[in-house]
Amino acid sequence: MATEALAPPEPTPSTRLPPWIRVRPPSGAHYPEVRSLLSDLRLGTVCREARCPNLPECWSAGTATLMLLGTDCTRRCGFCAVNSHWSQGAIDWTEPQRVGEGVRRWGLQYVVLTQVCRDDLPDGGASVLAATVKEIRARAPGTLVELLIGDLNGDPSALKTVLDAAPDVLAHNIETTRRLSPRVRDRRAGYDQSLTVLRGAKRAGATDLVTKSSVMLGLGETEGELFATFDDLREAGVDLLTLGQYLRPTVSHVPVDRYVPPEEFDRLREEGLARGFAGVEAGPLVRSSYHAADLYRRAHAGA
Repeated sequence: MATEALAPPEPTPSTRLPPWIRVRPPSGAHYPEVRSLLSDLRLGTVCREARCPNLPECWSAGTATLMLLGTDCTRRCGFCAVNSHWSQGAIDWTEPQRVGEGVRRWGLQYVVLTQVCRDDLPDGGASVLAATVKEIRARAPGTLVELLIGDLNGDPSALKTVLDAAPDVLAHNIETTRRLSPRVRDRRAGYDQSLTVLRGAKRAGATDLVTKSSVMLGLGETEGELFATFDDLREAGVDLLTLGQYLRPTVSHVPVDRYVPPEEFDRLREEGLARGFAGVEAGPLVRSSYHAADLYRRAHAGA
């Protein structure tokens, strides 16, 4: 899966969430409008499939992260709530058009597209991602597009297919530190493979391409390991970073080691900026696409 799929578990006396992790109910006027549009065009979102805790806030503000290539992932990461299933090469080629039409009708200035991992496809789904970007360019030419991709099986030609579609932001999540990666992520993923994807995107993409990654906290990482990951991402040319708290979706997923307090996220944000990221979004409920447009503007402000 291309993004953190994290949701608050049902609290029990032994797993009660700390007071700084609170999910607000839907409220804004845009919430029913977003829900209706997604339903009408049969669009999948990582918001629902991954049980993102920010769904009420984002949908109420009129934004959502659209998920491409279906809603079943071929990988089974220890942190992720998205359903795992081998789709046997099935592709819905109406999806790019439906997404493009959805973005047009929505009137979005900025859209985030993510994907389920599709190891059953020769290009990992790159052709569908590229076709979707092109449909958005045709139907909503003023919309900025952020693509949050999987590792595309580490295939440089698949990455080139995606980059040729010219997204404004290319994101890929490293998820955790080098030591924890084998325990947290599917065996087909890898810390160095993620760095290779990010490094390759920066080298092969357009000169103004912004790259982005994300790290989950609370999995047992040390501060030294976390800072080493910051440095590895910067060496790969990554411009933007998001940091959020891992929340265990079910008891069958990797357990939470600790809940990181907000003031520690604040300090890590400053540390990331000091190490050269153009923008860092950090907080207990921050996820890859949280305040994505604001982060993008920060990257360009510092260019």
